Amino acid sequence: MARVTVEDCIDKVDNRFELVLLASHRARQISQGASITIDRDNDKNPVVALREIADETLAPEDLKEDLIHSLQKHVEIDEPEPDPASLVAANASAGSGADEEDVPETVTFDQMSEEDLLAGIEGLVPPEKSDDY
Repeated sequence: MARVTVEDCIDKVDNRFELVLLASHRARQISQGASITIDRDNDKNPVVALREIADETLAPEDLKEDLIHSLQKHVEIDEPEPDPASLVAANASAGSGADEEDVPETVTFDQMSEEDLLAGIEGLVPPEKSDDY
């Protein structure tokens, strides 16, 4: 790679490590068939990628976003949570003549007082020691 090309790119991308990541990602894109935005001039893909960054035909921010997207294994999709007001309205309408099949079951939890919990813990017997362990 030409030193001049790298020095021209440092003005656009401050961090040399980030420049290497972006240029290598762009070089891989070119080798996979992406169209180039400058004349090749018999240069190899990494040099073409650096020249594209230096000539600002590609925005480094766009390359960075594309690189991040290509490295993601699992993309979480934010689904909107149901509106509490609509849930209350749905429960109110369910109680006023709707089919019992449409009404969600209410979940009940057993409540235990602190005294009951302590009595249960005191009733536990530690396991007996054996010679096997």
